[in-house]
Amino acid sequence: MHPILRAAAAALALIAIPAQAVAQTRLKDLVEVEGVRENQLVGYGLVVGLNGTGDGLRNSPYTEQSLKGMLERLGVSVRDANLRARNVAAVMVTANLPPFARQGSRIDVTVSSLGDATSLQGGTLVVTPLLGADGQAYAVAQGSLVVGGFTAQGQGAQVTQNTPTQARIPGGAIVEREVGFEFSSLSTIRLFLRNPDFTTARRIETALNRRLGKGSARMLDASTVELRVPKRYAGNQAALVADLESTEIQPDTPARVVVDERSGTVVIGENVRIGKVAVSQGGLTVRVEENPIASQPNPFSDGETVALPRTDATVRQEEGALAVIGEATSLQELVNGLNALGVKPRDVISILQAIKAAGALHADLEVL
Repeated sequence: MHPILRAAAAALALIAIPAQAVAQTRLKDLVEVEGVRENQLVGYGLVVGLNGTGDGLRNSPYTEQSLKGMLERLGVSVRDANLRARNVAAVMVTANLPPFARQGSRIDVTVSSLGDATSLQGGTLVVTPLLGADGQAYAVAQGSLVVGGFTAQGQGAQVTQNTPTQARIPGGAIVEREVGFEFSSLSTIRLFLRNPDFTTARRIETALNRRLGKGSARMLDASTVELRVPKRYAGNQAALVADLESTEIQPDTPARVVVDERSGTVVIGENVRIGKVAVSQGGLTVRVEENPIASQPNPFSDGETVALPRTDATVRQEEGALAVIGEATSLQELVNGLNALGVKPRDVISILQAIKAAGALHADLEVL
């Protein structure tokens, strides 16, 4: 390679990361077990104890209504009162109920402001039921908020870091209702691939049949492998899954190129191949500068100083060499061919899109 092209390739942020000859992955990292899943919970509540950073009750009528309703339930009559508190905020409380959660166990919750509160710093969440998709309450949340941001304001400036209107309560919810799922009663267990692929599913089927016996596993489609529970594991399905999680599988990945035009990131899969093409890349730069000049009147005249516009425009055309990228049979050869052009990562995105349009890129091109 020419020294200039070698230097350009060294400076280019397109690097081939060598892979192992056989990439083995644990089964537990490739699949999810049917029924072993989280359930999303949501609730509406009030945060109290804020230092004047809560909702404006005139701008957030639902906060005032909720506050009055809570006080009425506690025996305080405020039906005809005009509340003007700024230490209360209406919030949405969200959490994920983990699989096999039992009554009395604790889960983390996230609290997000719903009104015009400026900060939840120093607040306390009042007891809030957390509902599932079926409308039933599965947990109850309450506790002091942990805010990761702050805001400070003076007469002429304001500083805000992170998001002070969102907070978390570690272990802030207690599970009150369990999800009805008897894992030990299953006669068959379905494994769902996180990245559906026929080849990977077939390899999982083969590996499980090798460990448990022929006919124990059956591939249903690209994303599902059905496992029949052997007699020796009857009633102890959890032990079966635990024994199989460490099974080594070699996953297969599709040929794919992912580009992020916002950050200029290019990720090329190991199985990407490219046909023989000739690529020429050159950049056109147009630069326009405004440099106004002052026009002075003659001495002792009644004229005024005025600014006259002056525009300087320059055009620079970068020379683009015609390079041949010839039938790359490996990821390293493809990277070497693109690096030989001596272009920047953002230009690589345009080149890959053009190669795909020409039909020479044998892979899926995904643009984020």
